Amino acid sequence: MIKSEFSSVGRSIQERSLDADLVIVGGGIAGTCGAIAAAREGLKVILVQDRPVLGGNASSEVRLWILGATSSMGNNNRWSREGGVLNEILVENMYRNPDGNAIILDTILLEKVKEEQNLILLLNTAVYEVVKSEADIIRSVIGFCSQNSTRYILSAPYFCDASGDGIVAFQAGAAFRMGAESKDEFDEGFAPDKEYGELLGHSIYFFTKDAGRPITFTAPSYALKDVSSIVKYRSYDVSDHGCKLWWLEYGGRLDTIHQTEEIKWELWKVIYGIWDHVKNSGKYPEAETLTLEWVGHIPGKRESRRFEGDYMLSQKDVVEQLHHPDAISYGGWSLDLHPADGVFSDRPGCNQWHSKGVYQIPLRCLYSKNIKNLWLAGRIISASHVAFGSARVMATVSYSAQVLGLATQYCLRKAITPSELANSSSVQELQQELMQKGHFIPGLIAQGKNLAHQAKLSSTSEFRLMEMAADGGWQKLEYSASQLLPGAAGDQIQISFEVESVEDTILTFQLRSSEKPYNYTPEVVLETREVSVSKGRSTVIAEFDYVIGVEQYVFACILKNELVSIKTSNMFLTGTMMLMNRYNKAVATSGVQLPPDDIGIDTFEFWLPSRRPAEQNLAFKLTKSLEPFKVSNLTNGYCRPTNKTNAWVAGVEDPDPCVRLQWDQPVQIKRIVLFFDSDFDHPLESTLRVHPERVVPHTVRNYKILSDKGQLIVEKTGNYQTVNEVFFDQGITTASIEIHLEHPAHNVPVALFEIQVF
Repeated sequence: MIKSEFSSVGRSIQERSLDADLVIVGGGIAGTCGAIAAAREGLKVILVQDRPVLGGNASSEVRLWILGATSSMGNNNRWSREGGVLNEILVENMYRNPDGNAIILDTILLEKVKEEQNLILLLNTAVYEVVKSEADIIRSVIGFCSQNSTRYILSAPYFCDASGDGIVAFQAGAAFRMGAESKDEFDEGFAPDKEYGELLGHSIYFFTKDAGRPITFTAPSYALKDVSSIVKYRSYDVSDHGCKLWWLEYGGRLDTIHQTEEIKWELWKVIYGIWDHVKNSGKYPEAETLTLEWVGHIPGKRESRRFEGDYMLSQKDVVEQLHHPDAISYGGWSLDLHPADGVFSDRPGCNQWHSKGVYQIPLRCLYSKNIKNLWLAGRIISASHVAFGSARVMATVSYSAQVLGLATQYCLRKAITPSELANSSSVQELQQELMQKGHFIPGLIAQGKNLAHQAKLSSTSEFRLMEMAADGGWQKLEYSASQLLPGAAGDQIQISFEVESVEDTILTFQLRSSEKPYNYTPEVVLETREVSVSKGRSTVIAEFDYVIGVEQYVFACILKNELVSIKTSNMFLTGTMMLMNRYNKAVATSGVQLPPDDIGIDTFEFWLPSRRPAEQNLAFKLTKSLEPFKVSNLTNGYCRPTNKTNAWVAGVEDPDPCVRLQWDQPVQIKRIVLFFDSDFDHPLESTLRVHPERVVPHTVRNYKILSDKGQLIVEKTGNYQTVNEVFFDQGITTASIEIHLEHPAHNVPVALFEIQVF
């Protein structure tokens, strides 16, 4: 029993002081991935989250799906899904949660954090005060946990603000911006005027379910009485729920920090008003058995403060894909701005303009230019309002945040500030170490070394790309179609297809490429051929004379002709795919991006793949094979396709695909890392979207590793992750290793991007 007498001076709450190498404030996807990555670098990390779950806008409290550079397969950014910890989480989520239940995602995020021994997690803890040791150095932050009535004093040499509104950076006095810059400041033609609005608003979603019997609904008194204009302008469909209702947005004319509660109430009015309209207007008879299953209690925030670093990302960085000496990450979502009036605007709910490829994000955007020991993560990074429209999305901010653990290690080791790291040659060391971990930085050349580089590599086979079997369905050419092919200098493309035509016609073939070798926008027509096609089924051949000059992907295009259907293949092959000149209605309005002349955005065509389980490749035959899958790719430092496949692929008929590494002298091995293909083109949306499989078809499931004496040293079955890391506590000494891998399926040959041996 506890009995306490009256205290005239009051009482103090419990207080705990904790020290760490890095304190991360904010447990959204950025803060969570950043904390896990930092803990794996050996840093002692404290992650502070003011909510009961992790994930922020991706959590079950908001339920927005995680997306980034893939733009849900709606742009030309091939193989651009973000990697690292985020990819590990998304692959795990698809395996456990292919139906996209946000509550299951909560458990995965919590599990990943709790498994890290170097990471302390403080949930339900709101940081409310910053203590500085000097004007430009933070000593500690103070937070309060409402659930255990404890005040935490958290001290560290480095801090990271991933809180969304930037509570740490703001209280520390860091320079920030809120609202839109003028068109002139960064020469941004897309910068909005005041009529359109300078801030993006908040959103709250709702879910419905079919109860199997008639359900009535009585609206609360605060529900909006007239929502006719909202459902008209937003083309509301009663089957939509969850984050498909992204357009349920409001607050861009208000203070999106201090008026969040007011914005929440207005969104509740709108939601319950819409549902009242659906259930009681008589216009939606199909909703008779539907009931509200869930309505969000906190709004998902898009925009508030943006803090200034040594560099501010702007529209030209995105559109022109500018290169930076301190590039450590990338983005690829569209420049995506919304009218400030949200659901009460008669304008489209968003205004999206895409670039022709992914763009670099420099380290100089990820720290405060005023506070020496403060990293920035999430949507508050240093960017203009326009560039923020692209860089704000969850997969992009998470990928950048994952860099900060290793970056903090460099700062600790060298006793330097984030700014000193970004503006010195040390950033090149950081870049190479990141890339050695499989971190992709567009435009950089991997130079890392490990024991695999000292070995002689050989394999039982190498896939020679000569044909794709004609065992799939027929694709009507209602859109222009293309087979994306990995070309090397000196290659010529002479390719045949099986077609079926309802009458005699002419097919137009084109060989195309991208202006930039690392892009996948086929804006350059290299050669055109017209071929007569007879009624019925036939084989047609396009013989292109063009000789490819540099190693890059080319597009064997067949232009639209609705009289003709073309045969597809059931094969999944790493680094290849079929594309069509169409558009994804979620992120575009046409198969051609046609911006106004004066906003500084490019006009170009969208060439998009099909989402599985649709066929992934055209059926074709080449006169001369392409050879892009050499075993030497396994040590080139890239773990996804770029301007080439970067993968070793075994022959599909190889009964026991094997890679052998042979050293001149025995070496001691303590760690082997294998990087498999998890199809970085597939977005792996975390929530709501149903995925057709639990395991990416391209991924090797089963493999064995043998020593020079034939001893089994590793056996793995049932793999589904991209990166497999094997540790040998005592080390093993051997002059060779053999890696035997099983084909994932009869139509999916073994593929491996990288082998590292340490």
